[in-house]
Amino acid sequence: MPSLFFCFLLSALCFRAWGQSYSIDWFTIDGGGGTSTGGVYSVTGTIGQPDAGAMSGGNYTLQGGFWGIIAAVQTPGAPLLSILRTTTNTVAVAWPSPSTGWNLQQNTNSVSSVNWSNVTSGIQDDGTTKSLIVNPPTGNRFYQLKWQP
Repeated sequence: MPSLFFCFLLSALCFRAWGQSYSIDWFTIDGGGGTSTGGVYSVTGTIGQPDAGAMSGGNYTLQGGFWGIIAAVQTPGAPLLSILRTTTNTVAVAWPSPSTGWNLQQNTNSVSSVNWSNVTSGIQDDGTTKSLIVNPPTGNRFYQLKWQP
């Protein structure tokens, strides 16, 4: 009898946990593509999708399309570097102004590449924000702010 009481007591202490539910409402089966990772997130995509669009849920949106990767690499202690799509099918790489001592760098290899070079032209400064307008690239392009006093 004590074991029956113990089982009842143990089952009364079990709680049900609910998780978030996510769904992908549509998909295609195509060839090509690759994977992009950053932080704790990873996205795998394909090329040549005729129905590229957008999927969203909660705080996240996955925007389809045919851009190469343009990514901001956040440097600890640096001003916030943002990438924004413009209405003219370009991308603005932007950060706060003034940001004395911080230079914008780019590379086309990967985030972990050592082949970073300073962006020396095209940067605009309106006194509040510095920005660089980027046309759609043929490949990947990564940007970071580097401290160079």
